[in-house]
Amino acid sequence: MASKSSSVPAGGPAPQYLKVKTHLREGIASGRWRPGERLPSESELTEQFGVSRMTVNRALRELHQEGMVDRVQGVGSFVAELHRIASTLTVRDVHEEIAARNHRHEAKVHVLEAIKADAEQAGQFGLRAGATLFHSVIVHRENGVAIQCEDRLVNPAVAPDYMKQDFERVTPTHYLLEVAPLSEARYTIEAEMPNALEARLLGMPRGEPCLVVKRATSSLGRTVTSVRLVHPGSRYFLEGSFQA
Repeated sequence: MASKSSSVPAGGPAPQYLKVKTHLREGIASGRWRPGERLPSESELTEQFGVSRMTVNRALRELHQEGMVDRVQGVGSFVAELHRIASTLTVRDVHEEIAARNHRHEAKVHVLEAIKADAEQAGQFGLRAGATLFHSVIVHRENGVAIQCEDRLVNPAVAPDYMKQDFERVTPTHYLLEVAPLSEARYTIEAEMPNALEARLLGMPRGEPCLVVKRATSSLGRTVTSVRLVHPGSRYFLEGSFQA
């Protein structure tokens, strides 16, 4: 599969859901909507920004994951009380992370296949050994430099069209968050040496340490994906923010 640049150019317009999210975040920060107050409805935001309900839902979902918004099914979304706003490690899309720095993101798909799960893999997804899983290995580059090797397993029951996607244009994270809204994430962060394949794909020596993030996410009680994200220690740092 030939390498292509990402569909949103560096420095280009922000994704539509980010416009909605920024509008709400800035309104909360400025006091336009106070803790406990109801935010505009999804229908109102859809009309105001001229976007889909799915786009508005993603903006609200991410604000909820960050502790800024409480969502009550059938009622609406409300500004979280201040004690509910806490630091979180969000599930970030590497393309958006790179674009936020006004840098160019490129992705190269090296593996996209269906496999039979071994006992350990099946256990991660609550499936029987031998069940089908989707497997992808993708290298992400920032301004031409490899910064992440993404080795991912996906539950076909949750994302049946995973194999049909062009992941050199849309990242797996972006696609999976759209088709399977996140309800839980579990992760570890460790310093490890790359394996032989990772070192080759990242163009680095086996003896150079990496920052390795291992993450599993669930939607509505079903495990969606398990992913190993390997970053050369000399080319990448993990950042986040904390709010009182």
